Amino acid sequence: MTTEQHAETVDVVVIGTGPGGEDATGRLARAGLDVVAVEARLVGGECPYYGCIPTKMMVRASDALAEARRAGRLAGRVDVTPDWAPVAARVRDEATADWDDTAAVERLEKAGARVVRGRGRVVGPGEVVVATADGERRFRATRGIVLNPGTEPAVPPVDGLADTPFWTNRDAVRATEAPASLTVLGGGAIGCELAQVFARFGTAVEVVEAGPRLLALDEPEASALLADRFAAEGIGVRADAKVSSVSHDGSGFTLTLGDGTQLVSERLLVAAGRRTDLKALGVATVGIDDTGRTIPVDDRLRAADGVWVIGDVTGKGAFTHVSMYQARIAVADILATTGSGEGGDEQERADYRAVPHVTFTDPEIGGVGLTEAGARDAGLTVRTGSTDLAASSRGFVHGPGNEGLIKLVEDADAGVLVGATAAGPAGGEILAVLALAVQARVPVTELRHLIYAYPTFHRAIESALADLQES
Repeated sequence: MTTEQHAETVDVVVIGTGPGGEDATGRLARAGLDVVAVEARLVGGECPYYGCIPTKMMVRASDALAEARRAGRLAGRVDVTPDWAPVAARVRDEATADWDDTAAVERLEKAGARVVRGRGRVVGPGEVVVATADGERRFRATRGIVLNPGTEPAVPPVDGLADTPFWTNRDAVRATEAPASLTVLGGGAIGCELAQVFARFGTAVEVVEAGPRLLALDEPEASALLADRFAAEGIGVRADAKVSSVSHDGSGFTLTLGDGTQLVSERLLVAAGRRTDLKALGVATVGIDDTGRTIPVDDRLRAADGVWVIGDVTGKGAFTHVSMYQARIAVADILATTGSGEGGDEQERADYRAVPHVTFTDPEIGGVGLTEAGARDAGLTVRTGSTDLAASSRGFVHGPGNEGLIKLVEDADAGVLVGATAAGPAGGEILAVLALAVQARVPVTELRHLIYAYPTFHRAIESALADLQES
């Protein structure tokens, strides 16, 4: 009997159940398809267990400490004694159920899907092999394969680093106590959020960033705002810093920088990007290039005949909300293509011109669409407008911790916003109206006619629009 005869025939195989893969599996199963979801780790992926949810619980706790320390200027004396134990307990018990995905698996099974534990790889058109603890299983997907492989923390090729017990975000969220000192390798969103969290619990923190500034994908003004706050809170930042070697002596780390400077700390957090192993995924067997970092997809998330790809690996933004947005579109296309739904011109197509993102530091930094530099690189006639959030009426009322800004990027020829940044208290919430404006191409003249509630933070958009008009 051949291996071919052992294949289990199903409608769809979903490899990877991060937020998008989990959502796609549930949607397809509820539509009546026979769906197998393949997962080597936890159903739900990085977000609910090591990313968005537990880290934002950590941020919430550290923000509470910061606000308590500001209370002396607003409401009287407050004595603050940080304690990591409640944070660890909440992450373990409330956020992750002690890193147990039973509830997520049961949701998919209730929807009618099957979950297979193991590493899946594509071995040919419509063919998937899963390496499980009990041996290999082969599936033949008659209607399609959905790839949602997610990403792993990347480990830079620094001399000595791989041989040390460094942390990634996965280790940081499992911490049972705040370390005495911490070096953070990487000044992106993950590195900045966790640096501030631990610093507010008494950890001496130093951030090492290879580039010229923190949050390199955001506006320089937002980066400077955060750098100023970090300095005020005693968080060291070394930009344009190259790490030449890392060592661990059993009790702590030593990072040697390119200029010979040595940084010593109890813990080292590596937050230097993410990676996916496309070769291990087997995508070359269906004609997809496996030598790059991402998989190109069309506006229906198709990457090859019978293969849809969603999530980080598409290169459209490593965010839960992007993955779930893509899942919705991919599922609709699968159902339409296989005769189970409506297709044609009415089918939703992916549109990334208004992808929002938020870094949950304090100040909170949200961005959508193009930065000023990105708009200029795109050849647009650019006009910008900005305002100081602290100078707004709500900023004045808010007092301590009111630092922030709103920056608008306009395509002056079209008279619409193509990007915006909202940084400060509730920056991510202010961003919502700006994301709508970018997505819907609301004329700037119409935005000026909008009545903004007073005294809110978002009312400062009106001041940024006024500055835009004058520029």
